Amino acid sequence: MAQLQVHNTHKLLDAEVSLLQPHMLISTPDHASTSRRFKPVQDEVTPSPAPIDTVPDQLQSHSRRYSELQELFAENIGAKVWRVAQRDLENNNPPSVFPEFVPQEGASQGQYMLREAEFWTCGFFPGTLYSLLERVTRYPAIQKPQIPQKTLLDMCRAWSEPLHAMATRTDTHDIGFIIEPALSLDWELTGNRRSLDSLVTAAHSLATRYNATAGAIRSWDLIRKKDLTITSMEENFIVIIDSMCNLNLLFYASAQAKDITLAVIARQHAQTVLRTHLRPVAFTASKTNFSGPIYSTCHVANLDPRTGAIKQRVTAQGYAAGSTWARGQAWAILGYAQTYMWTKERIFLDTACGLAEYFLQRLGDEYSVPVWDFDAPIENPGLPILDSSAGAIAANGMLLLSEALSADKQLILSESFREAAISVVKALLHDALAEEKARFVVDSLGKDSEDGGLKFAVVDVEVGKSFDTILKNATANYNAGANRRYWNHGLVYADYYLLRFGNQLLGMGLV
Repeated sequence: MAQLQVHNTHKLLDAEVSLLQPHMLISTPDHASTSRRFKPVQDEVTPSPAPIDTVPDQLQSHSRRYSELQELFAENIGAKVWRVAQRDLENNNPPSVFPEFVPQEGASQGQYMLREAEFWTCGFFPGTLYSLLERVTRYPAIQKPQIPQKTLLDMCRAWSEPLHAMATRTDTHDIGFIIEPALSLDWELTGNRRSLDSLVTAAHSLATRYNATAGAIRSWDLIRKKDLTITSMEENFIVIIDSMCNLNLLFYASAQAKDITLAVIARQHAQTVLRTHLRPVAFTASKTNFSGPIYSTCHVANLDPRTGAIKQRVTAQGYAAGSTWARGQAWAILGYAQTYMWTKERIFLDTACGLAEYFLQRLGDEYSVPVWDFDAPIENPGLPILDSSAGAIAANGMLLLSEALSADKQLILSESFREAAISVVKALLHDALAEEKARFVVDSLGKDSEDGGLKFAVVDVEVGKSFDTILKNATANYNAGANRRYWNHGLVYADYYLLRFGNQLLGMGLV
């Protein structure tokens, strides 16, 4: 079987733009979501060169050291994702609804609640499926039993098909979350030109929301909560901290299409958010050996679209305007780490470090899983409102920081952030992993079947005990003024970022 031909694009874009100094030209970063162009392959995914079947001798010490992370690659992971993919595609093909959250109590306990395709979370489940495909393709010894590549690719394509039509949406800044998790991997793993075209189209759609005067991309058109209403787009320009993680789509498409304008917009937005959302915090004893400024974040900044001046800072998902919403801090860590990987500008690296340091300081020792808001009162110390998704997102950002710092020869700081990231994920696996686990039952169909001669069914490890997500203890929104307040559940993006963390570890040779 022919192998995919790979060449890295870890070089500066071939463009000269007067808006950027030479050191600001965008480069392709060395991390799990890097843009690697693969030669298209017909019908079946084939492994990239030198798939990892065994752990090299020099990495054995890392493997032993991080043995507690093996749950990231357990059969339970693939089995749960595969069960949901099969079950929820029935009478929903092509999908018009997508997995969002899994209640931990009530009549629907244990089973995914599906959300309309237009909702911002629709891209994470297809992205999770493609993360499994990445493991099967690049690290075939890791995930056992192994679903045949073509079978898994067919399922990935079924769930991602509706995403292509969404690439032209200009009504949301979340187009990055919607499009990139699945389609970037489809392009990288299979060379599917259609997915690359959709990624570039989506980036241009996102760019239509940019306001040069404000120096930012409009996140929301309006806010309508029980306690807050902002509706005039002529008078208001709403930017949320989550927006930092949609910039990766712009950088990615810029590198692939060699359209520097997209990168300029992304970089300027990141610069603006430094001013509008970050709050310097008095330095205390470091958790990571980082000695620079540290920052908390606000969730929402409302700007004057005519001047870019801050009109007000509020929250829509945190406890209060002046509090630090844990997932918002996590989005900022990951977003600034990604921005540094593309731009190599020191200010973004230092900012990501300062954000991560603050997250770790506020994580504290009392609860291993992040509380939903670091400043919210704990109503019931025995049953705190937690958010495992914040931990998974922040850990991805810190692991990326470790890689960036290593490349920058800051080896002690790199190790500190790597260990911090791994500690956060170990805590999630210890205290947020759903105890209800699943496993595959594999039946033979005969050698001539299209599914590689095997049929993969999924059953509960303990009969009658089922829970669709890998992680529990997440909080979508506990804000008192929210129109919908829901918490104490599994979340699709908590699982997505957990799998991405595992894939990052594999890419770094740490497991």
